[in-house]
Amino acid sequence: MILAQTLGPLEIILVVAYLAVVGYLGWLGYRHTHTATDYMIAGRKAHPFVMAMSYGATFISTSAVVGFGGVAGLFGMGLLWLTFLNIFAGIFIAMVVLGNPTRRMGHRLDAHTFPELLGRRFNSRFIQVFAGLIIFVFMPVYAAAVIIGGTEFITAAFRIDYNVALLVLSAIVAVYVLAGGLKGVMYTDALQGTIMFLGMATLLIGTYVSLGGVVRGHTELTEMGSQVFAGFRGMGHRGWTSMPEFGWGETKYNLWWIVVSTMVLGVGIGVLAQPQLVVRFMTVKSKRELNRAVPTGGFFILMMTGVAFTVGALSNAYFYQHERIVGRIASVTEQAEVIVKKERDAETRLSCRLLHVDRNGDGEVDINLIAAGLGNHAKLMPAAEVTELPDGRVEIRPRATSFTRALVRKGDAWMLNPDSIIPTFVTSAMPRWFGIVFLLTLLAAAMSTISSQFHTVGTAIGRDVYAQIVPLREGASSQQGTHVVRVGMIFGIIIAVIFAYYARGGYIIARATAIFFGLCAAAFLPSLVGGLFWKRITKAGAIASMITGSAVSTFWVVFVKASEAGAIGLVPKLTGGKSSLLADYPNWPVVEPILIALPLSALVAIVVSLATRPPAKSHLYKCFGS
Repeated sequence: MILAQTLGPLEIILVVAYLAVVGYLGWLGYRHTHTATDYMIAGRKAHPFVMAMSYGATFISTSAVVGFGGVAGLFGMGLLWLTFLNIFAGIFIAMVVLGNPTRRMGHRLDAHTFPELLGRRFNSRFIQVFAGLIIFVFMPVYAAAVIIGGTEFITAAFRIDYNVALLVLSAIVAVYVLAGGLKGVMYTDALQGTIMFLGMATLLIGTYVSLGGVVRGHTELTEMGSQVFAGFRGMGHRGWTSMPEFGWGETKYNLWWIVVSTMVLGVGIGVLAQPQLVVRFMTVKSKRELNRAVPTGGFFILMMTGVAFTVGALSNAYFYQHERIVGRIASVTEQAEVIVKKERDAETRLSCRLLHVDRNGDGEVDINLIAAGLGNHAKLMPAAEVTELPDGRVEIRPRATSFTRALVRKGDAWMLNPDSIIPTFVTSAMPRWFGIVFLLTLLAAAMSTISSQFHTVGTAIGRDVYAQIVPLREGASSQQGTHVVRVGMIFGIIIAVIFAYYARGGYIIARATAIFFGLCAAAFLPSLVGGLFWKRITKAGAIASMITGSAVSTFWVVFVKASEAGAIGLVPKLTGGKSSLLADYPNWPVVEPILIALPLSALVAIVVSLATRPPAKSHLYKCFGS
């Protein structure tokens, strides 16, 4: 009923056709999934194009498009450094430097999962179980971030309740990932990656058209520096075409450390140790296939992140200079308290007058806008310009930035939600037909990544934890292990949906992504790189490194990083209200854990390995050959 009211027949047909094709590809993967090798690593026979598009579609999700695109709407084009690092580290270093050694060792050791690769390289069941537990416990947080991204757009496009959209998206993904294994996932990824590429290319062109051209759009954005939200200016925001102010020891440098340590380095380095991406290298037959995948993967990442971050920043120019909304004012909220910052036990609210607009003439509210700030908050909020038209309707120029335009309803309250910036921009600036194209783009981005995440979660708990602690009984078929994997996926889906239900707001998509990527880098990257290239690294060194990296990362998130430590709530109780143990030392509370945990993890791996007995030559021969 909701879809029928919001979409036309052609649009509904397109959505149904897309879901039907995805279902068919999942079924095709199911038909060709006969063994555990088929289910977990696609039989090691993936085509280079399929592998590249699957890698890219798994890498780039609604987290990148909606979450980080929204952050670019807040903080500007400095996020394009993440695009550079995504291509250099996530594609070039990952595929050219790490890809072939990973593929070769994975084949030699007959490893089916990332934890199994580490466990067999170091001849340690503990490493495999420990890595599997990290993935099973923490990956649902990243999966939730991706789910939130897809849900935000469905909510904006269909004007349906966030919780309904959340359950619908989760159910769609759950059905086909449970059926097809990695073959089904990779088949659908290739299709979805192609849809994502075309959708983002169209979005870039449409954005510049709506702004009057490339030069005009960027010029207007540069000239908008004075419109930066006051709270962001105090953190070092110098406009959407400039990097934040750099320095150390004062809060005015906080934004530089947020952008660089959290957004750029946290994700840009963390991608090298993503379990769901590393396993892709073990799906191809030879180095040649990996090398052939580099140009495709690199250009794909450029189009996905480069476009999302550019459009996110440029959306400010559109909302402030170009947006005109024609309709009828259905109602007015004379005084509303809008949440601009939310922590566990405290909220920062600004008083505003709100307009609720019926744009379609159907009596339903389509758009909610801030008309003006009230009292002392007047200078902090936009002042919408309203012009009455001869036919009784009004034309409204919101004169907002992306942040103050992204107004959403959360329960009985109103909230400025950065994760709604891209969905709001698309529904406002783009033609209606593009809304359905972009919906398919985001569905593709969400489903491709989430499916791989849940596949990784399932194999982590099924093969890497359960099968190691409770070995399959003698004579049992591989199907028994596959059933455990599917049960693990179901648990992962449930955890992710619960997190997505409670964690909306405060650019949570980007924050959750950076936390998981940083944790993986600190826990896994030294052992992975050492295991592939340094024969002297020992089992003790790898274990010590993994424990150090994961422990330091967890400690930093729980006790030091203010946005997360404050939300968890333990530090405020211990310190009488402070959000970080280092709250009195500027900049430390916004530094991402990866900057501390990864160097310590690498140092521990080296020191402990040099202090312990070298691995047996027979084991090294098994791993590396002659």
